[in-house]
Amino acid sequence: MALPARKQLKYWSVAAIGFAVVMWALGNVLLPFILGGAIAYMIDPLADRLERAGFSREGATAVITVGAVLTFLILLLLIVPMLVNQMIDLMQTLPQALSNLRDFAHERFPDLFEENSRAQEVLSGLWKTLQDKSVSLLQTFVGSALSLLNVVVLLVIVPVVSVYLLVDWDRMVARIDELLPRDHAPVVRRLAREIDAVLSSFIRGMGTVCLILGSYYAVALMLVGLNFGLAVGFVAGLVTFIPYLGAIFGGVLAIGLALFQFWGALEGADGEMIRQGTDWLRIALVAGIFAIGQFVEGNFLTPKLVGNSVGLHPVWLLLALSVFGALFGFVGMLIAVPVAAAIGVVARFAVEQYLNSRLYQGLSHRDASSLSADAAQDRAE
Repeated sequence: MALPARKQLKYWSVAAIGFAVVMWALGNVLLPFILGGAIAYMIDPLADRLERAGFSREGATAVITVGAVLTFLILLLLIVPMLVNQMIDLMQTLPQALSNLRDFAHERFPDLFEENSRAQEVLSGLWKTLQDKSVSLLQTFVGSALSLLNVVVLLVIVPVVSVYLLVDWDRMVARIDELLPRDHAPVVRRLAREIDAVLSSFIRGMGTVCLILGSYYAVALMLVGLNFGLAVGFVAGLVTFIPYLGAIFGGVLAIGLALFQFWGALEGADGEMIRQGTDWLRIALVAGIFAIGQFVEGNFLTPKLVGNSVGLHPVWLLLALSVFGALFGFVGMLIAVPVAAAIGVVARFAVEQYLNSRLYQGLSHRDASSLSADAAQDRAE
């Protein structure tokens, strides 16, 4: 006999609370395993295709591993050093660019900088807040990167966990299916399929979109001649998974750097910058690059690769990232998207059950349906 609903709710609530406590207490320890599981989940469809092509599971995993190692080595030798150097130079250049912006505003709008004026107080407070927050954010990021994403985790533990999980992925899924409560197994399987569809559409689709847009922004900005084009393209592509944020953040950063680089300067025949005028063409090209990227993403890439039935609203995604990041740190941000997708699927299922329940329909709806059925039966007789 199945357990009463009240006891089931109690047990599942205790399990959820226990999971949250474990994530909060052991988040840093679990990080490589979460990363490895995410990588295995994303690569599993490729392994399934190789199996259908005639490879064994172990052979498919070996082929994927060799390809991943070669790709990583190519990136490490060709792109990563350039990206790191540009990121360092960008962090060193931004304070000067902000100082030039302040001088420009002071020259064009002197009323805003009058002593003891309200605007001056607001701008000074905002400037001090931005400086303090940027320094603390950079320190937090560097500290997290040094303490969490260390060389051992990235180069040893995560790949090993990914390979082992990829080899045993289908067996693990089958074993979990065997352990499902028999009374609820059909519903759990249905919800799991819907969650998998949402996650695969969003993570794999948006991962492809981020890679395409990041590469496009980086190559296009470097061809235009913008300094730090590779770094700006990398940042813009990285945050593209949040709709509109990648284009807005990357566009503002790129246009700001273009103004800093090309305002009042033109490139001479020897390749050096000469003070002759403002290169409006290059500034317009930088803005056009992001306008084209946003148009292509919204009309072609996202509908084709992600689809419209993902069900993850941008506001819901931002809320999940903020809440889980605040509760569990960097690990929380990693699990925010899958948990948000799962909660969304369960919420839609709950709404569906509610609409079919007596709580929503009430007795009057049932009575009306019964009367209609009785009247139809009388007419038939």
